[in-house]
Formats: sequence, structure tokens, C-alpha cells
Amino acid sequence: MVDEVRIEGLGVIDEAVLDLSPGFNVVTGETGAGKTMVVTSLGLLFGGRADPQRVRPGAERATVEGRIVVEPGGRVAERVEEAGGELDDGALIVTRSVSAEGRSRAFLGGRSVPVSLLINLADELVAVHGQSDQQRLLQAGRQRGALDRYAGEAVAGPLRAYTATYDRHRKVTALLEELTTRAKERRQEADVLRFGLEEIEKADPKPGEDEELAAEEDRLGHADALRGAADGAHEALLGDPSAAFEAANVVSLLGTARNALDAVRDHDPALAALADRLAEAGYLVSDVATELAAYAESIDADPARLAVVQERRAELTGLTRKYGQSLNEVLEWARTAAARLTELEGDDDRIEGLRAEHAELTERLEREAAELTAVRTAAAERFSAAVTEELTALAMPHARVDVAVTPTGEYGPHGADEVEVRLAPHPGAKPLPLHKGASGGELSRVMLAIEVVFAGADPVPTFVFDEVDAGVGGKAAVEIGRRLARLARNAQVIVVTHLPQVAAFADQHLLVEKSDDGTVTRSGVTALDREGRVRELSRMLAGLEDSELGRAHAEELLELAAQER
Repeated sequence: MVDEVRIEGLGVIDEAVLDLSPGFNVVTGETGAGKTMVVTSLGLLFGGRADPQRVRPGAERATVEGRIVVEPGGRVAERVEEAGGELDDGALIVTRSVSAEGRSRAFLGGRSVPVSLLINLADELVAVHGQSDQQRLLQAGRQRGALDRYAGEAVAGPLRAYTATYDRHRKVTALLEELTTRAKERRQEADVLRFGLEEIEKADPKPGEDEELAAEEDRLGHADALRGAADGAHEALLGDPSAAFEAANVVSLLGTARNALDAVRDHDPALAALADRLAEAGYLVSDVATELAAYAESIDADPARLAVVQERRAELTGLTRKYGQSLNEVLEWARTAAARLTELEGDDDRIEGLRAEHAELTERLEREAAELTAVRTAAAERFSAAVTEELTALAMPHARVDVAVTPTGEYGPHGADEVEVRLAPHPGAKPLPLHKGASGGELSRVMLAIEVVFAGADPVPTFVFDEVDAGVGGKAAVEIGRRLARLARNAQVIVVTHLPQVAAFADQHLLVEKSDDGTVTRSGVTALDREGRVRELSRMLAGLEDSELGRAHAEELLELAAQER
């Protein structure tokens, strides 16, 4: 529900606060006081068109801030969280501003958001029925959805079955279309995959082979340098046995040092330990020298082998250029391509199976759509009669509402029906769509009748009606008040009215007042107590706030409304 609305710089309203109750809220005031601005502010709050002409003269911008109590963890709360906004103690703060130049900004839960998000959220939060608003139930999809909810399980069960069939039918249709219309592209794709797999199979690469060949090519390409280095290191460690005289080398020097220490090692354990370490170093150096000699013997400049390695590397490089950054990626591509090729080569069998399934699904879809049409038509007849009965009590005794359920032959996610609510305002008149068959005041009353019939079936937390009682008086006005009060049992209702018979049924009475200092009119909103309501109803009845007759009549209206609530 809408808990509070703050308005600044909108129309004749300089600054005002609307404290709203959960039930039936009514807004009254003298002509020109700014009652309609209340509805305008709610429209702005939920994504209505930003009209810079609505900005109060002399103000830079008009601002509307609403505090809306929402269900924690519900759909609205989830969407606010997705947009980056936050709830404030279980309430959603929505702000909308319009500058005098026409620039509009919207904030949701403290986060700037596009106005379109407010429009989307409005479907979950409010239904505004004003003289110039885009009526919620005038939308074809809304009319169908509302009728389905009115019908209850009679439609819900068949609709679930139909939706499952429709979803599968759509997937099978899309897959068949892809397989048949893209047959040439799929054959070309198969040829490309087949060529690549044959090329890879012919080369027969092994995992890690490219790295091993790179190392071998490097070794073969530097064979002379590697052998020379090994020989030089061997000679430095162990000496050259072919030399005419023995030069100093590491092994002999280590031996000399060891012998020097061995001669006196018995006299000091510390020196003996150093002698042992020299012995170990000599053994280690000898082992390294031996391995160097073996390594030098194994290194052989082999131009033929080098050519073979380079040729193989070029072959593998050709594969990596086409199928991956490395040989492992090439092999992974081959595995994926083989699976895809198997899928493509099985297209003919798949197409045959899918065509059979498609035919069966089409037949089932037609059958289930026809069942949906039948149950919707039955619900539409009940709904038409109920709304027509409501209109009789709302000073439209000759009006008739007709809900047309027309099969279109085009299957969608909700069936193949087009649902349209039509109104014949008098006998003999052809039923027309609501926005064509009713004036502004009549349309508001039709909407009220529809909402009363739909109460509980089309659950919207808040309903807003502007001038729902236009052109109505007397007993019909009482009936309007009674039905608004009935609607308020299941939802929050906000009504702008000029009829005391309607205002008397309200749980919360808000008065829009204006004060004129001779130059500027400033309007504000006041919540009335019992005495304040009597004075306002007296003014609405007799034009005089303190008329005894008016006050008595006002008291009578309040008593009547209290008894019926």
C-alpha cells in the first residue's frame, strides 16, 4: 500500500503531505484547490508522462516522493534489489522529479533508475483510473489475464497444460526450422569439420609433442657449442689425458688439499671434518666430470635428424594456426569437432523424428487451445453479467458490458484467444471497446464495476479513481460509495470525488485546501477528524460549512456509511 506521498511544486500545490490509510481514502476540496494534482502526483510516481506545464509557476521543479509498503522478499522487493535499490524498514521510497524545462528523473530505493522501471513496477503496485490516464484494464493482455484470474482454476488447469505444450511446440518448431532452412550451412559446416579432422588424423599429433620437438630442435641446432662446452668443463674438472704434461685441474687440486689435511687430521677433529668434506667434494666433481664426458659423447651434429624435426614442427605449426594456440588445444578441437560432426551427420534422422513430434504437438495445441477458448467464453459470460449488474446500480441502468473471446488462430503463450471488454452504453448500441464506447466519467464507473467484480481475482494493492462519480448524484452516488468501500476490503483505494455520498464511506478523509494571499495560491492537504469531516461534508452538501441542515445531513451520511461498512 501507499503509506505516504510528499508533493512539492506541482500545479497549485506548493507543498503537501498525504498520509494514507490501508482502506478507503477519499480526497475532496473546492474546485481549483488541486484535487486532481493528487492523482497526477500518483501517476508521476508510477511512471506517468512528465509534463513541465504541471510544474508550479516560479518553481524549478516538481517533486513527488512516495513511501510504499511492500512485501519483503516479494516480486517488487526482488526487482528493487536487482536495480540496486534498498527497502527502508520494509518500505520502498520512490521519487520522481520534473524540471520546468521538462527533464525527468526517477529514484527507486535510493538508486537512480529509468522511468520505464517505474512503469513496470506499477503493474504490481497500483491501478490508476483517471480521466486522462492510460487505463490498466484497457490493455488487451491485461483484459485476458484478468479474465483468466476471474475464472480461477477452470482456466488455470487447461492453461498450464496448454503452456507446457506450447513451449515444447515452439522449441521443436525452432529446431526443425534450423535443421531444414540451414541445411546448406550445416552441410558446409560438416565439410569443414570433416576436412579438419582428416588433416589432424593424418598428422597424428601426440600430447606435448610440440614442446618435445622444440627442445630437440634447439639441442640439434647447437650441437657443436653444447659438445664444446661439455669438453671444456670436463677438462677443467679432470684434465686432458692426451696432453703432453698434466695441467692443474679441479680434481687434482682437491686431492692435494685433502692430502694436506689428512697428514694432521688426528690432532684436531675439526680439521678432520673439513678433510672429509674435501673428500666428498672430490667424489662429486669426479662424478660430474664423468657425466660431462658421457654427455659430450652423446652430442652429435645430425643434419638429417634436424631436418626431420623441423619438418615435423612445421606440420604441427600448421595445425595450431588453424585449430588452436597449442597442440593440446588442437586435440581438444578435434574431440569437440568429432562430436559436432556426429550430430550434423544425424540430421536426417532427427528431422524425421522432429516432424512426427511436431505434428503430434500441433494437434494437441489445437485441442488444448479450443478447450481454453471454451472455458474463457463461459467465464466471459458470467463476468459480463456481473459487471452489467454493477453498472445498473452505478447510474448506468441501460449500459451493457460484453466480453468478447475471439479465437485468432495464432497460438501464443496464453492461447489463441483475443479478449476484449466492450461497452454498449444504451440499448441498441453496438458494443465498442471501452476507450471508444464510454465517456470519461462513464469509463471510470465501468472501471469501478470491473474492479469490484475482479476484486480478489486481479490483486493490485492500490486502486486510484479520479472523478469516478462524474455526472452522478443521489442514490447512484451512495451506490458508488458503497462499492468503493467494498473494493477497499481487499485493497487500498484512493478516490478524488466531489460527492459527499462517496466521501462518507471513506476510512480516511483528506481535504485539499487553498489559501489565497492575493497573488499566489498555495494548496495543502489535511487529514480530517470526525468534526472536520462533518464540516467538509456539510460544505459539499449545502455549500455552507456551518449550515445546521447540512451538518445534520452530513451526520446522517456518516452514520449510514458506518453501518454498511
